[in-house]
Amino acid sequence: LQEGIRNLCQGRFPMDTVRGLADTGGVDRGLWSELAETGVFSLVLPEPDGVGLGWADAVLVFEELGRAAVPGPSVATFLAAGTVDGAASGEVVVGLVERGDGPVLIESFEQLDTLCVLDDRGIRAVDPAAVLGDPTGEPLDPLTPVHRAASLPPGEQIGDARAAALWRTRGAILSAALQLGLAEAALDSAVAYAKEREQFGKPIGSFQAVKHLCADMLTLVEVARAAVYAAGVVSDDPEIDDPAKLASVAKITADHAAIQCGKNCIQVHGGMGYTWEVDAHLYLKRAWVLEQAFGDTDHHALLMADRL
Repeated sequence: LQEGIRNLCQGRFPMDTVRGLADTGGVDRGLWSELAETGVFSLVLPEPDGVGLGWADAVLVFEELGRAAVPGPSVATFLAAGTVDGAASGEVVVGLVERGDGPVLIESFEQLDTLCVLDDRGIRAVDPAAVLGDPTGEPLDPLTPVHRAASLPPGEQIGDARAAALWRTRGAILSAALQLGLAEAALDSAVAYAKEREQFGKPIGSFQAVKHLCADMLTLVEVARAAVYAAGVVSDDPEIDDPAKLASVAKITADHAAIQCGKNCIQVHGGMGYTWEVDAHLYLKRAWVLEQAFGDTDHHALLMADRL
């Protein structure tokens, strides 16, 4: 499964193509449909409507999407696949926000067909055409445009409070899987460059300072992998442990790994590391964006503290 998704991403989402998606708000309808045809969005839906696999499998798929830096609201569309018509088939692109007291930020707003809104009472589906959203200007991640909406209409109820809580937990796990993939991509990029770039007649990877950075990255990736995989397994079998707890552990470790690996990747690339031509900045910017998805590090650390 993981090899198949990786091959799909290598063929359909090479970095040149991914960079070009900045012109379409991060979503190309043709490529989005190909993801759906492969079963990405219907992975955990029962047969015959879906693939019939589990959340542990979904974690592997989203790890590969993260590794390829595939943009777009894939987590929201995946969560809505069994609830919103057309999401599983890729015909409908679904966004997701939390309803707050003030303005809300909506990612990929202009590409959305449906906006799902989470609140204390459950999940509501809102027509994006009924939302007045203003672009925020230059986005942090060029592949994740953001609009600000002063308010959201009530929308149609499509899930209760329990379903909303489940979406929050599973969304955190899938976002952590994306972060794991980004951390792996940053590690691979840094190691490859350290092997080929020479200084003083030697590859820079032979110097202790660079080796230590790469070793630290590998450690962060493997710790995050253990946490993310465990969260996926527990989602399939909640009797083992509380999925919400494992989701917090996964989100904390994967957020940290993706951000730190992104920074270290830039550092290993040296003076050219922060230039537009090198992919390192894309990994770091996406990691910063994903850290805010389904609760940031501080949010999940406080949840863990409450459990203690």
